[in-house]
Amino acid sequence: MAVIRDYNKLASDILREVGGEENISTFSRCATRLRLVLNHTPATAKTHIQSLPGVIAVVESGGQFQVVIGTHVADVFNALSGMVKENEHGAQQPKTRWLDAVIATMSAVFAPIVYILAAAGILQGLLILLGLADAEIKTSGTFAILNFMSWTPFAFLPVFIAITAARHFKCNPFIAVLCCCALINPEWTAMAGKIAAGNEVKFLFFPLAETVYTSSVLPPLFLVWALSWFERRVEKWLPEVISPLFTPLLCFVVIVPLTLIVIGPITSWAALGVAHGYNTLFHAAPALAAAIIGGVWQVIVIFGVHWGITPVIMANFDTQGYDSFQAYQTIAVIGQMAAVFGVFIKSRNTQLKATSLSAGVTAIFGITEPAIYGVTLRFKKPFICGCIGGAIGAVVASLFGSLYYAYAALPGLFTLVNAISPDAPMSFIGELAGAGTAIVLTIVMVQFVGFDDPIEETTPDEKTPVLKVGAVQMLSPIKGEVIALESVADEAFAGKALGDGIAIIPHEGKVVAPCDAQVATLIDSHHAVGLICDNGAELLIHVGLNTVNLQGRHFTPRVKEGDRVAAGDTLLEFDKQRIEQEGYDLTTPVLVVNSDEFTLTRHQSQGTVTVGEPLMSLG
Repeated sequence: MAVIRDYNKLASDILREVGGEENISTFSRCATRLRLVLNHTPATAKTHIQSLPGVIAVVESGGQFQVVIGTHVADVFNALSGMVKENEHGAQQPKTRWLDAVIATMSAVFAPIVYILAAAGILQGLLILLGLADAEIKTSGTFAILNFMSWTPFAFLPVFIAITAARHFKCNPFIAVLCCCALINPEWTAMAGKIAAGNEVKFLFFPLAETVYTSSVLPPLFLVWALSWFERRVEKWLPEVISPLFTPLLCFVVIVPLTLIVIGPITSWAALGVAHGYNTLFHAAPALAAAIIGGVWQVIVIFGVHWGITPVIMANFDTQGYDSFQAYQTIAVIGQMAAVFGVFIKSRNTQLKATSLSAGVTAIFGITEPAIYGVTLRFKKPFICGCIGGAIGAVVASLFGSLYYAYAALPGLFTLVNAISPDAPMSFIGELAGAGTAIVLTIVMVQFVGFDDPIEETTPDEKTPVLKVGAVQMLSPIKGEVIALESVADEAFAGKALGDGIAIIPHEGKVVAPCDAQVATLIDSHHAVGLICDNGAELLIHVGLNTVNLQGRHFTPRVKEGDRVAAGDTLLEFDKQRIEQEGYDLTTPVLVVNSDEFTLTRHQSQGTVTVGEPLMSLG
């Protein structure tokens, strides 16, 4: 990944490749990635954006088009925010699966406040250390002030959620904050205490539950969701002259009681139910729970859906005052951190060593996407070593009964102190033992298992290093007539704007994989497929010119995005005769999208080629 300085340019380039402002329904960010919800995904958006300087990877998951940028994501997000008036395009939001909608909502709500929660968590950890170093300091006014400061964002979490959820659901943020403030009003806390003591309190004819909403997640989230629905309808019902006054009034007097009567108790019960399910596994088989979380957590991070666990973790802290999930989650993060440092130690390539060191330092602070996408997942074996090390390290921690007693928004090396508790002295020791096991075991495994270390060559002037991964031979994916790419009747292809390569005029309607690869992109109209080779080369096989206009007619895909394919596996089939009858040119460019990163050798530049015959080599 190249270093970026011009964030406005990168934001502008991303905006252009995703189809412009009118194609963005909503957008948000987390610690490392832009999260875009697009009305439709342009065919070349993923491959083009992945090649932009400053972009680590592009992931399509959870109904989102996620651009992984790393620590500069805030700068790019701010630049993009100045270019896109998001609220004007909310009506264009496409239908999504309910699970995708849940994941997108959790991400949009928690990502903007993650550093606020992380700052408070670090302060809590420091106070724990100060208390252990000097017990007397706990009686000082300074300690007391810092202590209540560290708990402030958690006590007022519904207010933070009101702000971010209002942006996501597109409702008035001030009304949302007003309603959520009512939930954490001390008067309601006192009333809930009376209900818990056996006194009945009713609103009209409805008895109220004893639910308390400080530090809660789902109740304020669903409150704002309901508010967004109700507010839009009230604004339509009321005359414009009185709407500014009576819309907040009606929303306030309807939504808050509705939350106290229905939304709050149900959503609190749901969060506690899911937390209870995990805790049941933890209490029955803590080592198994640890192995699953320590080994699988970073796989979940790859797809950007990790925010979905936040309500469960918060429910544990709220009801128990501690949580085991984050204790194991931290060791999973540390395992991946160790994997990238293992690559740094073993590699002899100066560019890879620099990338690994940078990603490793970022991972120390709990942000592992640069390590995963930039290094470990790219070479596969280090990623697996990190998962194994994380699983075994988490099991070691579970044997000591390690728990987290303070919330960690970004679990990592610096949040190990969150496992400290005077009432459980072995908790911190176990967390250190688990983290140490993950670090040592992972680094040792990377040294022994190894990976395909890029061969570093030099340009003729012997000054500029060139990264070269093992050469990959591309076989012909189609039977037909080979022609030079420059002779294709399309300016973008002929000018190599989409990458270098070759073109084939098909003799039959079948496309196979030219090498072992992963299916990265399958265009909705099924006329093109993108592949990622084992050496990182990004291929695009585009059947015909302007065939996107057929909207999938006469094309039959045989794979889906994410599939692993071997050379010769069928990717898609098409009805050659019918497509030509509709007047389309079936000339098929076979492109290496990131061809500037490789040496491309053509084995055949003209004449007839059969499926499986050597076509090009990439080194």
